[in-house]
Amino acid sequence: MAEFKVGRIDGLPAKIRSVPVAVTPEGLWCCPSQAVLQKTVKNHNQQARPKVGASPPASKASSVQRATTISSDKRSHSTPTRSKVNSDEQVCSPADADAPDPPKVAQMPENRQKQHKISVGFGQLQTSDLKVVLYGREGVAVKMIVHKNILAENSTFFADKLSSQSPVPFIEVPDCEDVEIFVETVGLMYCKDVKQRLIKQNVPRVLRIFKVAESLGFAACVVSCLDYLEAVPWVGEEEENVISSIRQIHSENYGVSPLLKRVTSEPTNPPNDTLAHIIELVLKSGEDRGRREMKTLVLKLLKESNICSTNGSADSCAVTLYSSCRNCLESLLTLFRQASDPEFAEQSSDKKDPVFRQITLQADNLLWLAEILADMKDAEELASIWASQEELARLHSTVPVMHRHLVSCVTARLFIAIGRGEALPPKCTRRLLLDVWLQPLMDDYNWLQHGCRWFDRGVVEEGIGQTILTLPLEDQQTVLLAWLGKFLKTGDGCPNLQRAFEVWWRRTFVRPYAEQQRQQQESSSSSSRHSGRS
Repeated sequence: MAEFKVGRIDGLPAKIRSVPVAVTPEGLWCCPSQAVLQKTVKNHNQQARPKVGASPPASKASSVQRATTISSDKRSHSTPTRSKVNSDEQVCSPADADAPDPPKVAQMPENRQKQHKISVGFGQLQTSDLKVVLYGREGVAVKMIVHKNILAENSTFFADKLSSQSPVPFIEVPDCEDVEIFVETVGLMYCKDVKQRLIKQNVPRVLRIFKVAESLGFAACVVSCLDYLEAVPWVGEEEENVISSIRQIHSENYGVSPLLKRVTSEPTNPPNDTLAHIIELVLKSGEDRGRREMKTLVLKLLKESNICSTNGSADSCAVTLYSSCRNCLESLLTLFRQASDPEFAEQSSDKKDPVFRQITLQADNLLWLAEILADMKDAEELASIWASQEELARLHSTVPVMHRHLVSCVTARLFIAIGRGEALPPKCTRRLLLDVWLQPLMDDYNWLQHGCRWFDRGVVEEGIGQTILTLPLEDQQTVLLAWLGKFLKTGDGCPNLQRAFEVWWRRTFVRPYAEQQRQQQESSSSSSRHSGRS
């Protein structure tokens, strides 16, 4: 930062303003920050307010005259190539003394007469031969002292402006959206290594520079911005902002494909193949913590992104998941057969434990796949496959409950899916599912309540009850009476299906008599109408 003291002709102490100054091999140049511009406007507005009892404020002409008649001994304290900002309405750098001024105030629109002017110099001010005036928002006007050859060599915008007429003493840029970045971008034309300058910036600021540089046709700066954005990490919302800015670029000559490759893949690597590979890796993992955390993460990401719910990929995704389900079922059935062998019971725990561990692992994998399919609302086929596993259900009791209980969790998840309407299997599948798997689930229910922290008894019981109530009334009675016998023996060790029992009771004992009474009332009212007519 550099400070400048500016004397005043009335002898009062002048205000001091700090302006950021950047050093380049070509000289000194400054870029007023947005805070400086806003503070300048604020001070100007406060000074413009009339005060009670005070003399009328000096006219703009007198203000300009004071700024231009600063004594030479005061000017000798400032560097010739520095730009200045003071408390008056215009700041003049030494190069402005003999240079022609921008259009007179009288020729500007009325709304520009109150604009606050800031002077910015670039390179060697003694050799400057062009003025560029930016008119921005909030009444800020910035006058840049520049060099025609530098701007014409680096910017197609300025090259077109300078070639349209000759000589060109000044160029006006009305309605400039981002004055601060426009000034900084012009300053970058004086730098030999633009990319090195951008390293000190953050992503949002580089995107602003990129937008201005692209509008000015500053190709070297655009390329440097793309190189910066390609290498720097994107955090939070920066990714969407970067991609949106890149896709709005007007020229195809800048080579944005390396940048977009960060978020897009080649057609030769379809997402479904990648998803299948991820699922396979997770299912085959032997490390408990990593497998558990990745299952949670993948399930969350699938729910958020709906990858498997789009029309184009739903079928392919379902094929991948059901193929994995069948592989898990085959492995699980083989392991249960091995564990039910009489010779297996006589083996040592060192030989049993690996088998039990694989049973737990395959059941957990199957439960994860059932969760994904239920969330996709595509679990009808899994319900049919699971209902047909009569051999597995028969062997269920031969394995200790601490190793087999996850198999019952698969059953519970399918009941929840049917009860919520996430799966709509046919009536025969629903009845078969209850006949084959409800008893093994009740056998493991006590362990599930106390051995599984994530087991939600209320949700499971609601799912079982709703599944039962979708059956014909005779089938409801058969299932619920079998449950009643079990419940009266074990109590809390069995699912509490009292809600479903109440609904069945009303359907069986209350509704028939209510229907009979309604029919009798309709018959009597009809008889009364006929007798009245006669």
